[in-house]
Amino acid sequence: MFKFTLRIPEELHARLTAQAAADRRSLNAEILHLLEASLSAAEETIKRPDGDRSIPALLRTGSHSPQA
Repeated sequence: MFKFTLRIPEELHARLTAQAAADRRSLNAEILHLLEASLSAAEETIKRPDGDRSIPALLRTGSHSPQA
Protein backbone atom coordinates (compact mmCIF):
# COMPACT_ATOMS: atom_id res chain seq x y z
CA MET A 1 0.00 0.00 0.00
CA PHE A 2 1.30 3.45 -0.90
CA LYS A 3 0.83 6.39 1.46
CA PHE A 4 0.80 10.05 0.46
CA THR A 5 -0.51 13.40 1.64
CA LEU A 6 -3.35 15.08 -0.21
CA ARG A 7 -4.57 18.62 0.34
CA ILE A 8 -8.24 19.24 -0.37
CA PRO A 9 -10.60 22.15 0.29
CA GLU A 10 -12.51 22.05 3.57
CA GLU A 11 -15.86 21.87 1.75
CA LEU A 12 -14.77 18.79 -0.20
CA HIS A 13 -13.49 17.17 3.00
CA ALA A 14 -16.86 17.80 4.64
CA ARG A 15 -18.71 16.29 1.65
CA LEU A 16 -16.46 13.23 1.61
CA THR A 17 -16.81 12.77 5.36
CA ALA A 18 -20.61 12.98 5.13
CA GLN A 19 -20.71 10.53 2.22
CA ALA A 20 -18.41 8.12 4.07
CA ALA A 21 -20.68 8.22 7.11
CA ALA A 22 -23.76 7.64 4.93
CA ASP A 23 -22.04 4.66 3.29
CA ARG A 24 -20.73 3.39 6.65
CA ARG A 25 -17.12 3.54 5.48
CA SER A 26 -14.00 5.21 6.78
CA LEU A 27 -12.96 8.35 4.94
CA ASN A 28 -10.03 6.45 3.42
CA ALA A 29 -12.27 3.60 2.25
CA GLU A 30 -14.77 6.07 0.77
CA ILE A 31 -12.08 7.89 -1.20
CA LEU A 32 -10.74 4.56 -2.51
CA HIS A 33 -14.26 3.47 -3.45
CA LEU A 34 -14.94 6.71 -5.33
CA LEU A 35 -11.61 6.58 -7.16
CA GLU A 36 -12.13 2.95 -8.18
CA ALA A 37 -15.71 3.62 -9.34
CA SER A 38 -14.61 6.64 -11.33
CA LEU A 39 -11.74 4.80 -13.00
CA SER A 40 -13.95 1.80 -13.80
CA ALA A 41 -16.60 4.07 -15.32
CA ALA A 42 -13.95 5.84 -17.40
CA GLU A 43 -12.60 2.51 -18.64
CA GLU A 44 -16.11 1.37 -19.61
CA THR A 45 -16.67 4.62 -21.50
CA ILE A 46 -13.50 4.06 -23.51
CA LYS A 47 -14.48 0.44 -24.30
CA ARG A 48 -17.86 1.36 -25.84
CA PRO A 49 -17.92 -0.02 -29.40
CA ASP A 50 -20.00 2.89 -30.70
CA GLY A 51 -17.38 5.36 -29.51
CA ASP A 52 -19.86 7.12 -27.20
CA ARG A 53 -17.68 8.98 -24.71
CA SER A 54 -20.54 10.53 -22.75
CA ILE A 55 -20.19 10.73 -18.98
CA PRO A 56 -21.50 7.59 -17.25
CA ALA A 57 -24.60 8.03 -15.09
CA LEU A 58 -22.70 7.39 -11.85
CA LEU A 59 -20.51 10.44 -12.47
CA ARG A 60 -23.36 12.63 -13.82
CA THR A 61 -25.70 12.20 -10.86
CA GLY A 62 -23.20 12.68 -8.08
CA SER A 63 -24.94 9.84 -6.24
CA HIS A 64 -22.49 7.21 -5.11
CA SER A 65 -24.67 5.26 -2.72
CA PRO A 66 -26.77 2.31 -3.84
CA GLN A 67 -30.43 3.20 -4.11
CA ALA A 68 -32.71 1.32 -1.75
